[in-house]
Amino acid sequence: MNRLQFLSPVRLSRGAGHPVEEIENVAEALAFLREWPVGRRGPVYRCALNCCAAAMAAQMSAEEARKSFAGFARITGLLIDAGPSPLVSEPRPASRPRAN
Repeated sequence: MNRLQFLSPVRLSRGAGHPVEEIENVAEALAFLREWPVGRRGPVYRCALNCCAAAMAAQMSAEEARKSFAGFARITGLLIDAGPSPLVSEPRPASRPRAN
């Protein structure tokens, strides 16, 4: 497996009538971000861009870049939620309160 490949794709939708896009690796995420409108580039965009650039330079893992890119997609309303990242473990059940 390519070190820049995501374990699962980030699924995006630009709205009704547009096909679902699957971003499968860091290079695709970086290309998507570079096409993002300049007037809509804020701190979350810059964070995702920096993370993808760091992954390309082997300074960060692809999955860390994926998390940042998925966060950007969620905040911009593009993300189609496919559940937790494959690296996120299932939440533990809450412990029961102790009887005193």
